[in-house]
Parts: sequence; C-alpha cells; structure tokens
Amino acid sequence: MRDASSRFILRRERVRRKISGSAERPRLSVHRGLRNICAQLVDDEKGSTLVFASTLSPEIKGSLKSKDTIDAAKAVGDLISKKALEKGIKKVVFDRGGYVYMGRVKALADAARKGGLDF
Repeated sequence: MRDASSRFILRRERVRRKISGSAERPRLSVHRGLRNICAQLVDDEKGSTLVFASTLSPEIKGSLKSKDTIDAAKAVGDLISKKALEKGIKKVVFDRGGYVYMGRVKALADAARKGGLDF
C-alpha cells in the first residue's frame, strides 16, 4: 500500500502529463504550503520561469497580516496577473498542482482571472 505522499506525487505527475505550457500560453503553476502560497508562469518548452509571485514577495509581504489565508492567496493572484500583463502574457493554462480546487487555490485563480488572465 502506498503512503499519502507518494499518492500525491503520482497524481501530480499524472496531471502534468496532460498539462503543458508554451511561450504563447504558459502554465500557471500553484504551490500551496502550510504557511505560504506561490504561483509561477512556466514555459515548459524552454524550461524557464517567466513570472513568479509569492506571499514572500516584497511587494505584498509587508501588507499581509497572515500569509496562509484566502486574502493572501488573492493578493498573490493579483500580483501574478499584474506581472504577467506587464510582460504581455494574457492567456495561461492553469495547473493546480494536484490540489483540490477550493479555498486558497480557488481564491488565487479567481484573483488572477479578475486581474486580466484568461484560463
């Protein structure tokens, strides 16, 4: 029997086989930790990160009361959409990283959509 961590890794790998980002439509990858949340736009063809935003980013770090709340995820979604629009990126592929689409992951995605990104 597999433990919970290996099942999570297998699920994430299965999803990643189907989702891929390109220069025209990069992958919006989300990582949700216990204390922080981060998002990045990745060009999988080149293997490079185009834009990165996190609750540890200096733009939003001082304005947050707590870094593990839905409000913090919304701030990261706003920041990633602003940085992406500055680089001319409007369309992305959303990769929730195997996390359930609710709570902080959903708040980040909704804020990124509201900020101008098209999933």
